[in-house]
Amino acid sequence: MLHAYNTLTRKKEVFKPRRGKRVNLFVCGPTVYDRSHLGHARTYLVFDVIVKYLKSRGYKVFYLQNITDIDDKIIKRAEEEKISPKLLAKKFEKEYLKDAKNLGINSVTKYAKATECIKEIIGQVKRLLEKGFAYKTDDGIYYNIEKFKEYGKLSGRTVLQAEDAVSRIDESVKKKNKGDFCLWKISKPDEPSWPSPWEDGRPGWHIEDTAITQKYFGPQYDIHGGAIDLIFPHHEAEIAQMEAISGKKPMVKYWLHTGFLTINGQKMAKSLGNFITVQDFLKKHTPEALRLFVFSTHYRSPINYTEKAIKQAETGLERIKEFIVKISNIKNQKSKIHIKNQKLIESARKKFNEYMDDDFNTPEAISIIFDLIKKVNPILNRNQLSPIQAKEILNFLKEADEILGILPKIEKQKIPKKIRELVKIREKYRQEKNWQKADKIRQEIKNLGWQIEDTSEGAKIKNYK
Repeated sequence: MLHAYNTLTRKKEVFKPRRGKRVNLFVCGPTVYDRSHLGHARTYLVFDVIVKYLKSRGYKVFYLQNITDIDDKIIKRAEEEKISPKLLAKKFEKEYLKDAKNLGINSVTKYAKATECIKEIIGQVKRLLEKGFAYKTDDGIYYNIEKFKEYGKLSGRTVLQAEDAVSRIDESVKKKNKGDFCLWKISKPDEPSWPSPWEDGRPGWHIEDTAITQKYFGPQYDIHGGAIDLIFPHHEAEIAQMEAISGKKPMVKYWLHTGFLTINGQKMAKSLGNFITVQDFLKKHTPEALRLFVFSTHYRSPINYTEKAIKQAETGLERIKEFIVKISNIKNQKSKIHIKNQKLIESARKKFNEYMDDDFNTPEAISIIFDLIKKVNPILNRNQLSPIQAKEILNFLKEADEILGILPKIEKQKIPKKIRELVKIREKYRQEKNWQKADKIRQEIKNLGWQIEDTSEGAKIKNYK
């Protein structure tokens, strides 16, 4: 039975969607004013795995993600680059989607842009004004947090504590309460704007998400995800908006939040200038290395980025790769099907799912893969694994990889003619028991960047440079 930790209730709960096997999931997407960094990537990788696991368990998932393509940061960056905010947002939206593709993130059903939902945003602002939850000033329309009695239920903050976290778009001396947030900002001359029943302007940050989710899911849905720093004020504001408009609660049944990705102990952030972009990472490392690094820590825990940690992930990938190559070459049809081996495979599959059912515990699920490799390697060396069982293990690894996306790409090596000839000469010396000459050839092969492993099925050759 699948359990998920719910930020709203602060406990693990049995996962039961609102409508049978149908799951509507929304994750806060990027503000497209710059390239994505690894801190962003962690959240999107985590929800990629969560969606893929839910699908593997028979759930029909609609994964919706917004793209904030109008914002103060976009306007400021566009001014610096002397291009229109629209062109800047389009440029970095493309970069974001390219990064997602390169990282193997392909589970999103729909990307929805804020500027494509202006009609829905205006509709929500109107409802909040009509119901008395919002008020107008000469610089915009604001949500009055004192009007929503349950404000703070997600984060555990009070209305007074809300004053500690006010985003730049929400700053105004005209507000009734310091913690009130902007729903509609009246645009300054030369800033992007849209006509409204009030004055021309643009949406606040929080209102775009509830407008988008109501458009596709209605006022209530199953899962809302995002990074832990969005709990307050962003997700708190979303609840206040949608539950005030609809009168229905909870707006979201399960709230899932990812921990920070830090670098040298500090949160990775553009504001701190300590970030590594996805594109820069992929110049030196593989997507699989990042995925294994990220999933080796539970999604709710903080994770510290170091090159040493990435190197460890790459070593782990090499171990998996060597195992797959070995097991893919089993062709001895005479090997019997050992019952112990069969139980080992069945146990691995069962434990993998049990760990994933426990709040998507990827580190423990991954440990099952490495534990299986550790237990099967001696069996392989004794030539006691049947081709059928080898195929079952490969099938299990493929099933796990459809969720995790960590299996390294294995390209068939083209062995140069000179290496093949040296291997033949060495084998001749081995048969003659001329070990000195055989070792000399082995060293010659090694100097050329190749390595020989002597097995019961003959010499295995691989390139290690």
